[in-house]
Amino acid sequence: VQLQASGGGLVQAGGSLRLACVASGRTFGSFGMGWFRQIPGKEREFVAGITWVGSSVYYSDSVKGRFTISRDNTKNTVYLQMKSLKPEDTAVYYCARDQVVYRTVVPVARYEYNSWGQGTQVTVSS
Repeated sequence: VQLQASGGGLVQAGGSLRLACVASGRTFGSFGMGWFRQIPGKEREFVAGITWVGSSVYYSDSVKGRFTISRDNTKNTVYLQMKSLKPEDTAVYYCARDQVVYRTVVPVARYEYNSWGQGTQVTVSS
């Protein structure tokens, strides 16, 4: 599978952005998806995840209440709506696909995801 992330950019603190990740192939709807982010010199961290049918979502504490993950299986796309952005949200954001088909919980560990997009830069100015 190939994942193509887009939607990053430069925004002022308090602003909003919506990221999108489009997947190739016909199996998108069978796998959970996640968003991670990484800043230089630090580990890639989990941000949000959604199960294959969208019945369960999970967020890191740092984004809970500000970010919303969703998916449209008819468009092979997962979204990350980001609101009330803070300078500390500045990072490269990556989408990733769960390695387990039809999992009913959202994994948060990086090793649980085996396909990654190329990343999209989000920069929040103060």
